[in-house]
Amino acid sequence: MKINIPGGERFEIKHIVSDYNGTIALDGKLVEGVADLINELSKDIRFHVITADSFGSVEKELQGIDCEVFKIGAGEQDRAKAEYVRKLGADNVAALGNGKNDFLMLGEAALGIGILYREGICTETLLASKVVCSNPIDAMGFFKNPKRLIATLRRE
Repeated sequence: MKINIPGGERFEIKHIVSDYNGTIALDGKLVEGVADLINELSKDIRFHVITADSFGSVEKELQGIDCEVFKIGAGEQDRAKAEYVRKLGADNVAALGNGKNDFLMLGEAALGIGILYREGICTETLLASKVVCSNPIDAMGFFKNPKRLIATLRRE
């Protein structure tokens, strides 16, 4: 997906990398409507979920959903997430996150989207974001309707 921001950046997004809990899930349960959006977006953009899986529910919750799941262990989770984005090719990645272990990933990605949902957002992650959304549905909506993102980031 190509998105040209008037007076600004040009994005060619091939991958969306998302944190799980606090971003697309709350208390280990996928936010309602997210599964359908992932399946819809995965027709054009590869969707990845990277998580420490604090609640041990990611595989069950994402069963049958068209996405890659990558679980990370304890220790330097922020660096593991950023490295995952780099391996995909950071220039072609949009990243979604809310926690302190997401701020490097959002800064590394071409498009970092902070999610200020019910769990809140770490200040460092907020500052590393190009855009902040109040929920994952709105964040994923940028890729269904890129004009929303254009309206937010345009300079002209």
